[in-house]
Amino acid sequence: MTTVTKLQPGPVIDETVRLLVEHYVFPETAGQLADLLRRRHAEGAYAVDDAEELARLVTADLQSVNGDRHLSLQYHADRVPEKQGAAVLESIRGDFDTSLGGVPRVASLDGGIALLELAPMLFPLEWAAEPLSAALALTSRAQALIVDLRANRGGDPDTVAFVCSHLLDKRTHLNSMYWRDGERTEQSWSQPHVPGARFGGSKPVYVLTSNHTFSAAEELAYDLQQLGRAVIVGERTRGGAHPRDGWTVHPHLEASIPIGRAINPVSGTNWEGTGVQPDIACAPADALDRALTLARARLAG
Repeated sequence: MTTVTKLQPGPVIDETVRLLVEHYVFPETAGQLADLLRRRHAEGAYAVDDAEELARLVTADLQSVNGDRHLSLQYHADRVPEKQGAAVLESIRGDFDTSLGGVPRVASLDGGIALLELAPMLFPLEWAAEPLSAALALTSRAQALIVDLRANRGGDPDTVAFVCSHLLDKRTHLNSMYWRDGERTEQSWSQPHVPGARFGGSKPVYVLTSNHTFSAAEELAYDLQQLGRAVIVGERTRGGAHPRDGWTVHPHLEASIPIGRAINPVSGTNWEGTGVQPDIACAPADALDRALTLARARLAG
């Protein structure tokens, strides 16, 4: 049930500015944005009485300096839990329950080729390990695998590592995250052992992408591409590489602020702003057919 709460833009802007300066992974940019939000508020740009409209206005300003798509003021129709990070988890639980745990489609195609669709998200591993394990074990016997990320909007880096672990033969450095909190770097590695059968690191893998593919889904595609483990087929992805956290600043508003940045061990950079560039560029609607053609030719050869 939607709860209407009177909006006072001033406290929302003040708290968003405080969180931005304290947590955003790029301190210099945070200072610029803080000044921008204060100035815009003083000019009356946020003098609205609708939380959804305020979220739109503030988000446009937050993304105006460096185009960071993880940086936003998010509107939630239902009341936002006060616990840090809880708003997103609550909002995506329904998606998890209605998408078979984030694996809405597993199919056996002709010629020993399997299709694994991961959507709408790579859900937190504590939720998704069981359905993912079942799906990955089921496709492990295939001669080639097509992973469809065209409708995947992101998720959990631990889940990325879990999926990659099934597609590699040995423990492999996948990615690193630089966290502003403590100014530390944390490495992400594939797991040396997986539950159930492993597809392995030698059979061909194709990953389908679109302009809707975002965040952790981009990391999955990028990690596999940089390792030379998969061929990316489809459209350039959206370009969001900064892990974020969320803070409640109003009963219906959450400040989403990136607290780290990805550093790939092969490229030394990430996909922020540029997206993951496909190896085979085509319209998303044509990506599955193109990948099938490539897989059949590879297996025939």
